[in-house]
Amino acid sequence: MKIKKAVFPVAGLGTRFLPATKAMAKEMLPVVDKPIIQYAVEEAFSAGIEQIVFITARGKIALINHFDRSFELEHNLKIKGKHELLKEIKKLVPKTGTIIHTRQNEPLGLGHAIWCARDIVGNEPFAVLLADDLIKSDVPVLSQMMKKFTKLQSSIVAVMEVEKHQTEQYGILDAVPINNEVVKVNALIEKPAPEKAPSNLAIIGRYILTPEIFNYLGKNKKGAGGEIQLTDAMHSLLKTQSIFGYKFKGERFDCGDKAGFQMANLAFAMEREDIKNKLLKYIKTLG
Repeated sequence: MKIKKAVFPVAGLGTRFLPATKAMAKEMLPVVDKPIIQYAVEEAFSAGIEQIVFITARGKIALINHFDRSFELEHNLKIKGKHELLKEIKKLVPKTGTIIHTRQNEPLGLGHAIWCARDIVGNEPFAVLLADDLIKSDVPVLSQMMKKFTKLQSSIVAVMEVEKHQTEQYGILDAVPINNEVVKVNALIEKPAPEKAPSNLAIIGRYILTPEIFNYLGKNKKGAGGEIQLTDAMHSLLKTQSIFGYKFKGERFDCGDKAGFQMANLAFAMEREDIKNKLLKYIKTLG
């Protein structure tokens, strides 16, 4: 089955970036000159996704407006002859009906946010992208995963190895290797202490899930942090379906972390010929 829909949980308050996020969605923070959310949406569309589902909350209207027309801005750019900028702005807006959104009325966790999309997704496999995980790669990670899904026809999570002391920040896999890229999951544990972690193989914010996951998310069982965890629901799904981990090709930046966000800005800026030399010159002065 083709993956047509991608769910974006974007209801979080972004408290780690206060005061910048007091009146602005954290997903709108820019990496160079594009908001974090735009990179993830572009990844989804380039992978062949046909419909984006934003799970939002109060105060996220700017995020929705970012992917809508702004006639005043377009008119202003046109009369000033800024045609390249006008072209970029128009490219942001997909066809009508391509992006929809629904509210998560209570902050009950990632699992609950995804459950909010159940009626929109329906009875078909779907992708989940966490915009905080910005990944620089030659081939978009979701495209890589969709190729694997075509063969495996089972839920797949993007995974990478982390430092042992970092396991309590991630969902961690107990898994056995199938080949150099794919592991078969035996168990998933949400944020285990390092001494209790079965491995250092961590789930990163890209998923392809079968619709049966909604049956387990709908049980509203709370896990780590008193929240409804996607990892816990996936662990329950293992009773009836296989789940695989995919070691993606690319460099991941944690834009939910202040240091990771700055590293992402630097990495993406260094690919821009219009600012690369200025940055290099400045960086040399810091040594």
